[in-house]
Amino acid sequence: MISKKALLIVMLSISCTSVLKNSNKVISKVTIDTLLLEKINIRAISVSGNKVFYAADKNRVGFINVLSNKKTVCAIRQDSLVIEFRSCAAIKDAFFSLSISNPALLYKLSTDLNSKKLVYTEHNANVFYDSMQFYDNWNGIAVGDPINGQMSIITTRDSGETWQKNSHLNSPNLADGEAFFAASNTTISIKNGKTWLVSGGEKSRVFYSEDKGMTWKIFESPIVHGEKMTGTFTSDFYNDKIGIIAGGNYEKPEQNYQNKALTVDGGRTWKLVGENQGFGYASCIQFFPKSAGRKIVSVGLTGMYISEDFGLNWTKLSDDKSLFTLRFLNKNTAIAGGKNKIIKINFQ
Repeated sequence: MISKKALLIVMLSISCTSVLKNSNKVISKVTIDTLLLEKINIRAISVSGNKVFYAADKNRVGFINVLSNKKTVCAIRQDSLVIEFRSCAAIKDAFFSLSISNPALLYKLSTDLNSKKLVYTEHNANVFYDSMQFYDNWNGIAVGDPINGQMSIITTRDSGETWQKNSHLNSPNLADGEAFFAASNTTISIKNGKTWLVSGGEKSRVFYSEDKGMTWKIFESPIVHGEKMTGTFTSDFYNDKIGIIAGGNYEKPEQNYQNKALTVDGGRTWKLVGENQGFGYASCIQFFPKSAGRKIVSVGLTGMYISEDFGLNWTKLSDDKSLFTLRFLNKNTAIAGGKNKIIKINFQ
């Protein structure tokens, strides 16, 4: 009897072949609408209904209503600190924004941004939070670089009112020189209550939890590593089996090998895809909704690329190298944030 893993691989191979035979379905261009244009760096966005929330540098958070194009911005003041936010998340009745460095500051805001509350603070010279996600309206998780060799994980079970840092017994040890990247708020991927974290630096690995961050399994990654700015910078899962990771060498952005890999068994094993073609360094990669996992888009220092065959082949859609992060509104429309802008992308 064929194993479940083998069956998934067979199904994936058949699907890839089918897509390659139907090249006329490949998206060939995009149209761009600029939603925000000002001096700002945005590495974290979150879509909730018709609103696109963002977290940015210089103390700023905000949202754009994509139907009315109404913009709302809030400057969060904490003493005289200049705060850089690179993680955010939106749930039904709240928006969260988390700063990157000492002191780590996590705010819970109303969805109109008229009220805010500081719900978590952490003081440590090595504190650096990279990504935050919610499983549902009650349970959330954030991950940061190691302190004393152990991954920093904070969780909430009460809609973000309180947050607890995992003890050393529940936080995996990282290798010397291994850490996470705050490139696009995609260090964490969540599907069906399962969690994946991706690392880089001296090692590039995948950390997997089935219990919302309480216990972890560790899987090896084929993404290039061994230097400080190498490894996996971004991840996404289409479901709890099919996932994609990407990154590469930030200091050699044109290097387009050992920088993208696919799993069909929930992250236990990974296969490099698109070797020596397509994009180089990528800061964000995302599956298209309702695409069965076939269609993927990436943004980074070599532009915007799309694949319609599970990452085997890639087509360049834009030379824009200033985009850091991207999320989908629907199967044909995405929002991207980056240096000095937020844009709406219509795939055609």
